[in-house]
Amino acid sequence: MKISRKMTAAVLSAFMMILTGCSERETIPEKHLEIDGLEFSERVELSYAETFAIDRYEDGYSVIHTMNGECYLFVPEGGKIPDGLSENIIVIEKPADNIYLAATSAMGLFAELEQGDAVRFSGTKADDWYIDYAREAMEKGDMLYAGKYREPDYEMLLENGCELSVQSSMIGHSPEVKDKLNEIDIPVFIDYSSYESHPLGRSEWIKVYGEMTGTEILADELFSAQSDKLSGISEKSTGKTAAFFYISTSGQAVTRKNGDYVTKMLELAGGENIFNNLGDDKATSSVTMEMEQFYTQAKDADYIIYNSTIGGETATIEQLIAKNELLKDFRAVQNGNVWCTKENLFQETMKLGTVISDFNSIFTGNTENEPPVFLFRLEDGETVD
Repeated sequence: MKISRKMTAAVLSAFMMILTGCSERETIPEKHLEIDGLEFSERVELSYAETFAIDRYEDGYSVIHTMNGECYLFVPEGGKIPDGLSENIIVIEKPADNIYLAATSAMGLFAELEQGDAVRFSGTKADDWYIDYAREAMEKGDMLYAGKYREPDYEMLLENGCELSVQSSMIGHSPEVKDKLNEIDIPVFIDYSSYESHPLGRSEWIKVYGEMTGTEILADELFSAQSDKLSGISEKSTGKTAAFFYISTSGQAVTRKNGDYVTKMLELAGGENIFNNLGDDKATSSVTMEMEQFYTQAKDADYIIYNSTIGGETATIEQLIAKNELLKDFRAVQNGNVWCTKENLFQETMKLGTVISDFNSIFTGNTENEPPVFLFRLEDGETVD
């Protein structure tokens, strides 16, 4: 029987927090935990990620720390749980299996690691997946819809032996769900990849899931491949400006703040966000503006990139202009520099190095030699495959 259970009380005393080095609402500890019976081996080197740390111990044990002070001890299959553990350490046997995944961004990481079958329950319906593995697994019944993160089907999870729930930080808005999952002995692991300041910090979370599933070597190789894409791009600005946006159902333009990771990807690709006055606070990543204001600030952008992940893919320039007639006067529309994201863009957390490369190929006019993977050009009156 799997160990996968939470060994925790609801609240720890300040004394116990000091002893363990794992406290709530703290930054990631600089030093590894001293755990009776385990010999520390190494802290995994990270290139961009700042919201987690991985400490490895001899005999296959590891501890993952996350940004809000959570501590997860991963025990190798058949391994013994160390004695005297602090009650705020969450114990999970690896390789993790029978997972209820409510953190959509993590699915692509599991799939890239060839560990998609570790995810048995989904918080996303089949029609809302743009990752082929997840959609096909749900259509075949290999992955079951178990309700959104705020309303999981506890009965289904219990009856089918769910052993771990991977949640996004949104679970913080439904603390009663986390408490209930703990009550029924399903530990909760929280993914904070959306808090990473660097786009490749999000991709580097593949090391977390590699640790969780026993595929650490493959995780390193996959991340290195994405990191190499960035290192192959010149840091020199192309001087090209871009507006990344979509049109809401109410007819307003929705774009991204200066500090958002999409804006950062544009900059890393050698481009410049046409908007430089939208703020960079972390409360929300997007900004909504009236079309007249959007037109005034974005009409001279060299490129416009339409975000299809909200309103669906747009096939032609005519379809885009139909959303608002002001768009026909944009410089990018007149010059044919109109691009659209594919709908899987934001579910492919592992491929952000590729996304940056796509942006760079657009800004440098090199799309024939390096065709974008996650973007396509809108044409006049032609349907895009």
